[in-house]
Amino acid sequence: MSIKDEEAFDCKMCGHCCLGKGGIVVGPKDLARICAHLGLTPQEFEVAYGERRCGKLMIRTDSDNYCIFFEKDKGCSVHVAKPDICRAWPFFRGNLIDSDSLTMAKDFCPGIRSNVTHAEFAAQGVRYLREQGLLARDRNAEARALIIDDDEAARLAQDCPLSPAGTR
Repeated sequence: MSIKDEEAFDCKMCGHCCLGKGGIVVGPKDLARICAHLGLTPQEFEVAYGERRCGKLMIRTDSDNYCIFFEKDKGCSVHVAKPDICRAWPFFRGNLIDSDSLTMAKDFCPGIRSNVTHAEFAAQGVRYLREQGLLARDRNAEARALIIDDDEAARLAQDCPLSPAGTR
């Protein structure tokens, strides 16, 4: 297998992506999936685990700044029902369109292959997001990190990454 054929990302279950107050957006699909998993109504979920910021439902963090569902040495307690934004990591829009953003993500996340090129990462990322149905459209309800328009996705999937300004 050549380096080009290797996966750009292999999750190490380290929890680094569960740390921080950046905001795990819970879109409508996520809310239904998590509520079914936890046996809660959307209202019960929001009271117990959520907070509203900028009109979007977000998962709260604990006092240690980890996602409220992250358990040390166990991982995500809602893994099978986790939000799309979590399912998509590290294939966020910023990492897909900006090589500097990917470089920072590589420093942060041990699961991103250190020698992956930006073009290779972007192509694999768009393919993964499409296959998993994780590309978002609704800026008002879903995570903006997953909103990639059709033209961007087509260019990225062809190993032709965009500059941050959206030009080649």
